[in-house]
Amino acid sequence: MINRLLVICGLLLLGSCAEDPIPKPRAYLRLDYPKPEYVGVQPDLPFRFERNIQADSLGPVEISRDGKSKGVNLVYPDLKGTIYLTYKAINDNLQMYLIDAQNLTQKHTLKADEIIEQPYVDEQNRVFGMFYEVGGNAASQSQFYVTDSTDHFITGSLYFYTKPNYDSILPAAYYLRNDIQHLMETIRWKKN
Repeated sequence: MINRLLVICGLLLLGSCAEDPIPKPRAYLRLDYPKPEYVGVQPDLPFRFERNIQADSLGPVEISRDGKSKGVNLVYPDLKGTIYLTYKAINDNLQMYLIDAQNLTQKHTLKADEIIEQPYVDEQNRVFGMFYEVGGNAASQSQFYVTDSTDHFITGSLYFYTKPNYDSILPAAYYLRNDIQHLMETIRWKKN
């Protein structure tokens, strides 16, 4: 009887020393992307650049309803994302275009954890701009603009075809951030 009681007490003590169960965090897929390979692109616009071969080739240039802007899209089907590029001729509207580009990025502050600004200056090729990295569950994780400050103005935005969940799209957002930065670095204005 005493031996049985000691065994039961021992089991109770042994069982009570176990750690409390801790819920496991959600797991996300680990995604590895191929090393980027870039090719030159010359859309029917006054600039050219290099794009990653992971993006579908550019479709036709789309013209806005008011005729003041033109756009092309870089679609990444495997990453379920698109970089939207919009071109506008400056026509003495540079200040207005800069304000519009900055306001578009600031609209994401409601959902963004942070917005990091990275100026871009290429004096030799007259390409000046700003890259915005948007952290958190915002609709767009990267935005930018570039200009020559006299004739040309380009804005770009990255959007994914999914509800924003920063943790799950982070690998793709980083991969495309690097593509956007390469795109900015390779923009060259075409001679009129």
